[in-house]
Amino acid sequence: MNAIKETNRDKDLQTRVKELTDAAYRVRMGVLDEGEAQGEGYVGQALGAADIMAALYGDAMRYQPGDPDWEDRDRLLMSVGHYALLLYAGLAEAGVIPFDELGTYAADDSRLPMSAMSTYTPGVEISGGSLGHGLGLGVGTALGLRHQGKTDQKVFVLFSDGELDEGSTWEAAMSASNWQTGNLIALVDMNGMQADGRTADVLSIDTASQAKAQEHRWESFGWHAQRVDGNDLEALLTALDAATDEASAQGRPHIIICDTKLGKGVPMLESREKLHFMKIAAEEWPVCKQQLTDGYEGKDAR
Repeated sequence: MNAIKETNRDKDLQTRVKELTDAAYRVRMGVLDEGEAQGEGYVGQALGAADIMAALYGDAMRYQPGDPDWEDRDRLLMSVGHYALLLYAGLAEAGVIPFDELGTYAADDSRLPMSAMSTYTPGVEISGGSLGHGLGLGVGTALGLRHQGKTDQKVFVLFSDGELDEGSTWEAAMSASNWQTGNLIALVDMNGMQADGRTADVLSIDTASQAKAQEHRWESFGWHAQRVDGNDLEALLTALDAATDEASAQGRPHIIICDTKLGKGVPMLESREKLHFMKIAAEEWPVCKQQLTDGYEGKDAR
């Protein structure tokens, strides 16, 4: 029988943070390996949300690495299909695919296409990329599990702040509350950037004059809302613990609003002006990896 990856709630918080710090480093390095194979990609988003991915696969979710279709697994739905290189690095960290396969990212005949597709890659639940659809698919998945009598399985959905521009996202939010999908936990990556520029300039979703505007908006839709620094693993774990503790087959849905930094962990990428889709010169990739390692080792020394 395939081994089940259980949650890490039996460990103390600091041990969990330390383990996930290591995991997030490996996920980020996997992202850089993938990006280097093509010389470009949505690297900034993947680096920024790597802590979220590490926390989900390394701590919050139950699954079988050797059987990604195990019917009693928790599900992770990636609405942001262009974050595929993050998902693949997460699947490698989870043991679903080998790390050395990451070097085939977006190559001909690879199982790892540039935008994630469920028909190509083990562990990929949905074909993302048509932005604004992921949360609705999450509502349907949560309802389907409930109708099957599966009361312990959770559905996690990762989507981006740009998707808050889409009306379909808010229709899904209303539906989740109406159908009381308490087994649904959504995480939104608030990195502040989308294809056409800064999210705030395209369509403002935060109200500067009102504290906790986003939390209040989701709460008005009937959700349990939390907002955290998405690059602070302790804060992220605390929020996930609160959501999973309350999660049930029928109840209010949960959202964790995660403020992240594009290019996190690689200073030369954090400071770049054009961060949505990056072309990185061949000679820069080793520098990126060294900066990531220097930051990780420095954190470990502290």
